[in-house]
Amino acid sequence: MDASQFEEWTISDLQQAMGAGEMTAVDITLLYLQRIAEFDQQGKHIGSVLEVNPDALFLANACDEERARGILRGPLHGIPVLLKDNIDTADKMHTSAGSVALANSYAQADAFVVEQLRKAGAVILGKTNMTEWANFMTENMPNGYSSRGGQVLNPYGPGVHDVGGSSSGSGAAVSANFTAFAIGTETSGSILSPASQNSIVGLKPTIGLISRRGMIPIAFSQDTAGPMARTVRDVALVLGALTGVDKQDSATYAGERLRLADYSFGLTTAGLNGARIGVAREPYFHELTKSQVALLDAAIQVMKDCGARVQDPVVLPSANEETDYEVLVYEFKVALNAYLQRLPSTVPVHSLADVIAFNEEHAAIALKYGQTILKQSEMTSGTLVEPKYIYSRLRDLRQSRERGLDVAFFEQGFEAVVFPAHFGADIAAKAGYPSLTVPAGYDDKGFPIGVTFCGPAFSEHKLLQFGYAFEQATRHRISPQLL
Repeated sequence: MDASQFEEWTISDLQQAMGAGEMTAVDITLLYLQRIAEFDQQGKHIGSVLEVNPDALFLANACDEERARGILRGPLHGIPVLLKDNIDTADKMHTSAGSVALANSYAQADAFVVEQLRKAGAVILGKTNMTEWANFMTENMPNGYSSRGGQVLNPYGPGVHDVGGSSSGSGAAVSANFTAFAIGTETSGSILSPASQNSIVGLKPTIGLISRRGMIPIAFSQDTAGPMARTVRDVALVLGALTGVDKQDSATYAGERLRLADYSFGLTTAGLNGARIGVAREPYFHELTKSQVALLDAAIQVMKDCGARVQDPVVLPSANEETDYEVLVYEFKVALNAYLQRLPSTVPVHSLADVIAFNEEHAAIALKYGQTILKQSEMTSGTLVEPKYIYSRLRDLRQSRERGLDVAFFEQGFEAVVFPAHFGADIAAKAGYPSLTVPAGYDDKGFPIGVTFCGPAFSEHKLLQFGYAFEQATRHRISPQLL
């Protein structure tokens, strides 16, 4: 089969082909590898895939052998996946967060999400490039750039359109059909941004729905992994495989009774009928162009046409209050030091201070854009005792919950708040609430833009229902034309 013949195939399409004996997991893996070879050459095309798993074909073959014996692990059995380069895999691949300081670092154990994917029978295809240190290294670093992997480009306009960050490679690879799905991570916008800007679906889950263990961190109060795919149903299928209680991550106990094994159940075209939706315009529409506002207005009209009860606009009391990322500055040093100190002695860095020193010693390759945020974080105590940190954390919770989203959800009764693109990512991230981005079309310059549904904690099933109904009513996604 020519690799172009299976573009846009969903997880269900691939399962149907394997079940009918028309394709094997090895066939599918080879076809994705062919597309990566043809279109992802660094410096010439997209540059989204940082590393290919040497064991990918062996894993695929093992899945085929299990299928031949009647063993099926679930909907991800034999399906290839790419992982963001800050997610640990205990195999022959590196985990570096895009940094040359960790270019030769091998994880000693799988991240929780990787354990779950292996149990589900997914084929770990490789690692994706990302904005270095999840875009928490310096100001003005381009989305998608890392010292180890170079620049990821947007498949809808390489060199023209912003690819989004920091799960840039995951978003671009999914969009360009280099994988069936990918796993990204988000602290604030790092899944939602590349999902919106690459015309795919991205879910930032509730903090604690998915274990944070085994991810190179920014901030434990906001970090989470999440699925990225071309359809809402695929995102739902992947999410069900990722959730679970992890004894090594206390945050996962919060949703023990609320998580689902199957998030694809209940996805229907009537998913928006009767839904109570609020539209957050102020100040989130300010950064949109005229044509992008028109796309979002059309998206809101679709929701109404699908039976949603929409209030436009809904006012979040804290929306125009000043915000900052002080909490991340303080938590980064603590979280990163805890991760780095567990690495073997063969790795040259074991603390944030080591990373800064390494970068200065290798400035020609490591410091193209500087490291101002790394230095800012290193100046903190690393113990979280500073009153400034504590007050900032309390303020973030108050602004994002009590004076923010909770007003919409629990006082005004909305089931979801709609934001344009990823511009509501910050308030949802600080609250720890889930957000789902779905393609909403392309502006007058051909730049993709999404619409984001945000809900209260552990409401992923509702958001997926809303997103699926919107997706099916619009079918905005058009595969990028790769040259």
